[in-house]
Amino acid sequence: MSSVKVLVAGASIAGPALAHWLHRRGAEVTVVERAPELRPGGQAVDARGVTKDVIARMGLDAAVRAARTETAGAYTVDLDGKVLETFRAEDHGGDGYIADIEILRGDLSRVLYDDTRDGVEYVFGDRIAELTQDADGVDVAFAGGDRRRFDLVIGADGLHSALRATVFGPHEQFVRHLGLVLAFYSVPNEFGLDRWLLECQHKESGRTALLRPIQDATRAMAMFSFPAATFDVDYRDIAAQKRLLRERMEGFGWLAPQLLAHLDSTPDFYLDQVGQVIMDRWSSGRVGLFGDAAFSSSPMSGQGTGLALVGAYLLAGELAAAGWDPQAGFAAFEGRMRPFVEANQEIGRMHVSSLDAPDAEPAPEPDMEALTDLVERAINGVQLPDYAGVLDVRA
Repeated sequence: MSSVKVLVAGASIAGPALAHWLHRRGAEVTVVERAPELRPGGQAVDARGVTKDVIARMGLDAAVRAARTETAGAYTVDLDGKVLETFRAEDHGGDGYIADIEILRGDLSRVLYDDTRDGVEYVFGDRIAELTQDADGVDVAFAGGDRRRFDLVIGADGLHSALRATVFGPHEQFVRHLGLVLAFYSVPNEFGLDRWLLECQHKESGRTALLRPIQDATRAMAMFSFPAATFDVDYRDIAAQKRLLRERMEGFGWLAPQLLAHLDSTPDFYLDQVGQVIMDRWSSGRVGLFGDAAFSSSPMSGQGTGLALVGAYLLAGELAAAGWDPQAGFAAFEGRMRPFVEANQEIGRMHVSSLDAPDAEPAPEPDMEALTDLVERAINGVQLPDYAGVLDVRA
């Protein structure tokens, strides 16, 4: 198929990464994003193992490294601030607890957008309102009133994917709450933080507070997590989320009171459940899902960005190699990607279960050989075909 037209929903990380590779494989790509512009800030995300190879193949190694947080390492501390453990960015070849390539979500999104905006159409402040597909294409009605036809539509619109709900079923059918809630937002760096992350865990309650450096040395990123058996706060109700965070972190100690004092003035507050998306299939006809919308491993895996970047390379490559036949291309992608996804989802679940929670039974000693194998599969457990013979417009 020549001049295949692909619509991608979502312009965070997964969407622009996929747009990069789809464009290189010869597709005409449109990315629609309901936000009026790129969203800045966000949590720090990491690139480890095979993900660094993909970044190099994108030609973005220098740009990504220039935008790193440049975190030197992390200290875990007790409630009095005493250092318990030290982790360095160079540990495990840069693939450890603090990755050598660590970058704020919004900064990576900007790098990917700047790389693709000349060859990809971006439509901000709009969303897919309706779609119908037939054997030859997908008719899309946008909320802004435009109507267009595409050969493929791919949802990269996150954990709360609207496209997934429209085509595959309600949110509750696929999202698995892992019993934890995570919040983060930027604060003034009034703590003398200098390239080192501080993490404090309140073992009796299973709560954690964390303060991390970012590129802008005048500010820092505060992060909190707390256990929650259920989560029913609307992800769009910011006021309710802030009330919940204050209630659940009350009495924590350490630096928490100073961090919470900035809650109402921060420009980039975020709170949501720690959840995974579990689906038997990631496509239906000419509509596919990608990134967190299809296979969220949760922030606790540390590999959500890796899944998006590696997956973008594989999905575009398999679709192009299949002559843009959706059934063959989506199936080949799932075959390559699913074991990698499942390893990272297992890592996410293990991380959550390893946190001390109230009234929890002591965890058994881990099988270190099995754990080492799992970590290796989660970081490097996928092959990157060269896709020889498939068009690459940058070659």
